Amino acid sequence: MLIVLVQVHVKPESVEAFKIATHENASHSRLEPGIARFDVLQQADDPTRFVLVEAYRSSTAPAAHKETAHYRAWRDAVEPMMAESRRSTKYNNVSPDDASY
Repeated sequence: MLIVLVQVHVKPESVEAFKIATHENASHSRLEPGIARFDVLQQADDPTRFVLVEAYRSSTAPAAHKETAHYRAWRDAVEPMMAESRRSTKYNNVSPDDASY
């Protein structure tokens, strides 16, 4: 299991539009066979900051995700909403039982 945390800083005037676009992408992403989990988190003390938690079933699933129409639509829609470039960090799940996903 590969976990990707994507950190996004959104312009204040774009927060609601970002949430709508991101929830749309997340709902479609959860239907992909290579995605075990896709969560959208908004920082409690700074509503312009988000973390996307993406759990992939294989190391090749992120590339497949980036080829989907919903990902490309999201990427293009939210790019002008960002206060800075998004950043991602990849993690390997080392839990003894990752079947909980």
